[in-house]
This record gives sequence, C-alpha cells and structure tokens, in this order.
Amino acid sequence: MGLEKVLIVEDEEHERSGLAELISAWGYRTETARDGVEGLEEIQSWGPGIVVADLKMPRMDGMELLERVSQTPRELSFILLTAQGSIDAAVAAMKLGAYDFIEKPVNPTRLRNILQNAARQRGTDRELEATRRLLRDSGQLGSLVGSSRKMQEIFHLIELVAPSTASVLITGESGTGKELVARTIHELSPRKNRPFVAINCAAIPETLIESEIFGHEKGAFTGALERRTGCFELAESGTLLLDEIGEMPVGTQAKLLRVLEDRKLRRLGSKSETTVDVRVLAATNKVPEEAVARGLLRNDLYYRLNVFNINMPPLRDHKEDVPNLTHTLIKEMNAKHQRNVRTASDSVMQLFEAFSWPGNVRELRNTLERAVIVCDSSVIEPRHLPPAFGSSPVRFPASEADGIHVGVGTTVDEAERQLILKTLESTHNNKTRAAEILGISLKTLHNKLKEYGTQGQPITSGAGIGREL
Repeated sequence: MGLEKVLIVEDEEHERSGLAELISAWGYRTETARDGVEGLEEIQSWGPGIVVADLKMPRMDGMELLERVSQTPRELSFILLTAQGSIDAAVAAMKLGAYDFIEKPVNPTRLRNILQNAARQRGTDRELEATRRLLRDSGQLGSLVGSSRKMQEIFHLIELVAPSTASVLITGESGTGKELVARTIHELSPRKNRPFVAINCAAIPETLIESEIFGHEKGAFTGALERRTGCFELAESGTLLLDEIGEMPVGTQAKLLRVLEDRKLRRLGSKSETTVDVRVLAATNKVPEEAVARGLLRNDLYYRLNVFNINMPPLRDHKEDVPNLTHTLIKEMNAKHQRNVRTASDSVMQLFEAFSWPGNVRELRNTLERAVIVCDSSVIEPRHLPPAFGSSPVRFPASEADGIHVGVGTTVDEAERQLILKTLESTHNNKTRAAEILGISLKTLHNKLKEYGTQGQPITSGAGIGREL
C-alpha cells in the first residue's frame, strides 16, 4: 500500500495542501491539481490508482472529471468530496462509477478507511476477472445461477457495484434470492475476508430490534443482564444486510440513518459513541416507493440506502433458467443429504416449465430437496414431487367441516382470524410459508397469533376455525 498513488483535485489551496499532507502521512504517494483540467492531465501523465476530487471546482468540476475518466479503459478508484446535503449528486456519481463519496468537512477516519478499501480492491479485480470467465462459461456468479438475459443483467450490476462501498437496496418478491445477491456482493468486494452479518428486521420484536442492531450496555433496560454487541459492531470492516428493511420501526430507521451518515453509533445505555466501518446492504419484498408513501419507510433513509438498486426478477419471468437451477440444486441437495440423484426426468422438467412458481427459487429448492430425499433411483420422477405440486398454494377442502365459513354478522377481525389459522393449518404450521401466502410479514403473523393466543402452538381444526357463526 505504501506505493499507492493518490491524486487530490481541489480548488481551495488550504484544503488541497491539508489533504495531501494527511494522506502522505498514511504512507501514500500524492500529487495535487487545482481543478478537473489539471486533474485530467495528471491522471494521463502520472497514472494514479486513486483520485480524491472535489465536486465543485472551476473550469471542470469533479462530476465532469469522473465522466471523462469513466469513458477511458483506465482502472482507478474515484472518491468524490461533496458538500453536506449533496446526496443527489453523490448518488449520480456512484452510478457513473465513483468508488465512494465523503461529505465535507472530511472525517479523517472515514477517509482513511475508504482509501484502505480502495487500495485492497486491486487484488480483488484480478479475482473478479476470473469470476467473469466462470460466468461466461457456466452462467454462475457465486451462489447465483442463471444464463437468461435477466440474470445476466443482475450479474453485471453485481460486478459493477461489488468493488465499491456504495449502499445497495435489493428488491424483489420473497424467494427470489435477495440474500444470495447480498452475499455475492460481499464475496466479490474488498471486504470478503471480513464478517458478513444478516439480520431479518421482520423476525425481531419491535422492543428488541434496536438492541439487536446497535447493541446495549448492562442494565440498559429490564432484562439487560450483560453487555451485548450489536450487528453493526459484529460486522465491523465487513458487510451488514438489513433484510426486510420496510419492517423496521420508523424510530429505529431514524437512528439507522444517523449511523449511516456519521459512521458512529451509541449502544443503548451507553454515554459514548463507537466508530464503525460497515458496508450496509438492505433488502425488501415490498415496492419501496409504496412503502415510503405509506409511511413504512422513511424517505431520507430510502434515498440513503438506494444509492444502487438491484431488482431480482421472479422465477416465472426467467423460466429458461429452471433447468440449470434444477441441476445445481440437485447437486447441492445430494451433498446435504448424502444422496446420489443424477437428474430430473423430462416429465418433471415439463411440470416445472408449466408451473408458475409463486414461491420463486425458494419453492424450487424446497421441492427438489424433498424429491432428492424420497427419490428411490437416480432420476427424480413426478411421483417424487410433493402430492399437491402444481396446484394453487392453498387449497381449502370444500366440505362443511373444514371450509372457512363467513356468515352474515361475522366481523372482519373474525374472518381474518379464520383465514390466518386455516392457512397455517394448510402449511402444517410453517409460519414463513403461511406469511408468504397471506401476503403479510412474518412479524405481522407472529403479532396476530399472539393476539389469538396461539403463538407457537400446533394449529388444528379445533382451534376455532371452520365454525359457522
């Protein structure tokens, strides 16, 4: 790292010389330029690996310099200095290929972390090129599989954003592989040897989520018997995935936004702040603009997280990937369950092609896992698939004893209760699957069951469903 070249492009002489002195003290070789015109000349003649450029400058500003550089084959990490509140410009810069941005006045600790990560990226670039070759040959990127145009576009976006420190908002239906995208981004980043921590905001009670994310001190609240390290600190120097971000309480979202902006957090019950260096990725199965409009997701947090967006397509929109996914998942399940299944028959593949896959890749995975376990030969046949495969997700019996009956005078709450409990019965008390079918979050389902007094209990026909009122 000591030989890494850093070019500082800044029109204010005092800030330019101060940055050069600071960065040189960290062991980098530095040169300076007074504006984008001089900066472009230095890039062409001196060949720096990292450029730190101010956004606002005379003659040629930082954004135009970035545009000029992005049109050349030269590989360098571009860090933009922005005034406070220039988040729109920073987002535009990231989309043009900037490595990162930092607001003025510059926080030395954050700048040093960004420079260190940018320097590590050079080794990652070589591995990324090998990954690209694998992608071209086999249609696979990390744990993600797909040769379709839609998945190739996803792979391209992942390759583009992975080496940077930009926040990424991953959207898409349940089961499309949003966490796999996050893990792949982490594995292709300079942080790959540091922790990857994932937290599901929908699965944590509202009273505990701040403690899970930020940590707490002993005695911070009733039941806090010892100090707890939160997810941010557990992911130090690595990557944190906030899954189902739309389920995070709005008050917690405000605290999260401050951590993202200041890179400092305060554990519950603590009087001091802790500096953190964590790349934050977020995922949601909701349409984020609708969540913002409904007040479920703060507008400012949405824009801070949505520096880069990756939208995972539902499996029904890229069914041409089903054969490759099937082959890959059979191999995975063979290893998991010590089986030796070779393939799926043509008749099974025809069924898969005709199916709409409402549960997406997760449903395909679960279907194949069961098939591999029960398969009594080397080829999966239709008889090895779940008995109800290909039918609608929930099929209620038509009999009077088992059906849902909503008579005149039945309240909406009672009808909702019957539907939730019957859906749980149909999924054999699989709450995650039931929540997906009902179109509600897992946290909402848990809250409803707590209200009904059936939390964690087996769901049977005697739980009050099937009664005609």
